[in-house]
Amino acid sequence: QVQLVESGGGLVQAGGSLRLSCAASGHTFSNYAWFRQAPGKEREFVAGINWAGGVTYDADSVKGRFTISRDNVKNTVYLQMDSLEPEDTAVYYCAVRRNAVTMRPNDYDYWGQGTQVTVSS
Repeated sequence: QVQLVESGGGLVQAGGSLRLSCAASGHTFSNYAWFRQAPGKEREFVAGINWAGGVTYDADSVKGRFTISRDNVKNTVYLQMDSLEPEDTAVYYCAVRRNAVTMRPNDYDYWGQGTQVTVSS
């Protein structure tokens, strides 16, 4: 059974940092991504990482503030978020797919339950 379990969300003031974790089990897929969804908005791509550690970011929203990484021994993917802004408030989701990272949510095979990130001004 495939499981993706996110953690690390919470309430933080603008300018602060959070590190999200996505613990994976039950599959051999290797290409992960973080998406986020704010109320009333579509789910959007934030960052992705492939099996070899190659990374992709959504330049517009991330602007060099977020860093995605992975620990293959722990089967965990991370999203380090620095210089957080109120506009970053959303539910953050981890997703995985067999093939290369894309920015389209519908391309992903499995999803976690999401973790809420709230940034106060």
